[in-house]
Amino acid sequence: MLSTTRFAGPWAGLPVSWHDDDTLDEPTYREDVARCCRVGVPGVYTAGTTGEFYAMDDAEWDRVAQATVEVARAHGTPVMLGVTATYTRGAVCRARRAAALGADAIQVALPFWMEVPDAQVVPFFRAVGEAADGLAVSVYETTRCRKVLTLEQHMAIKEAVPGYQMVKANAGTLGASPEGCRQLSAFVSVFVGEHLWGALCPHGARGGCSSIVYWNPRVILDLWRRAEAADWDALASGCARLACLDEFLGARYAPLGFTDTAYDRMGARAFGFLQTSLRNRGPYVSPTATDVADLRQWCQEHLPEMLAL
Repeated sequence: MLSTTRFAGPWAGLPVSWHDDDTLDEPTYREDVARCCRVGVPGVYTAGTTGEFYAMDDAEWDRVAQATVEVARAHGTPVMLGVTATYTRGAVCRARRAAALGADAIQVALPFWMEVPDAQVVPFFRAVGEAADGLAVSVYETTRCRKVLTLEQHMAIKEAVPGYQMVKANAGTLGASPEGCRQLSAFVSVFVGEHLWGALCPHGARGGCSSIVYWNPRVILDLWRRAEAADWDALASGCARLACLDEFLGARYAPLGFTDTAYDRMGARAFGFLQTSLRNRGPYVSPTATDVADLRQWCQEHLPEMLAL
């Protein structure tokens, strides 16, 4: 099992490449995974929000999961698969399949269509953890699940699921605050967005489920080296520049209806590291070539280091 300490740095959370007819472009996806592995990311994963777990049937999930594991294994890179579903059995089935495929870890959020009652939170994670058959478990905590876990709930999950090794803490959840990050990092690895590393790595954050690492691996891996060296001033300076990018993206593209995968595939293509499709699955808005050009122009003026791979 991957230990908490192995969950560190920017793990690449990859988008899936689709053909124009909405079918999987597996060769392009496999090459994108390989590019991330070759550049030295500490881990790769898919079937999170960027990987559109919510927009794939089981057969497609299986194909993407198998491709990810095969490519990552060939490069010696740890791999995590998202198994989130709207019901316990769905997540359990995907967790079992992740174990059978040879993944190193799974990531799972609470079912999100209806709020999970407090009394069912720990049993849900216990069932998924048992199905994972010894794999490391990451909790994907997001307010999209209609529930924010307390410290006591995280501790109870850890007791019930010894494999619980990492939490992906998003805005509005416990780990995204300095005190909450400090509390959680006592027993799990806390992953946050790269622009928050400057504020939260001094309080125990250990990495992130990253998209920007495949926008420009050189920039983000260098930023992580500053975190590893506890060079807090340099880290804060670099993160402040990324925060400006984050603010621009929200102001420019949120009104257009962009979801996570639209932002992430746009950036991947804007800077040329990945070859993934701009197309994501409907009914959600896909980025366009014009959006890619606009992002490149903004970076040319405000964040030129992102343009040099």
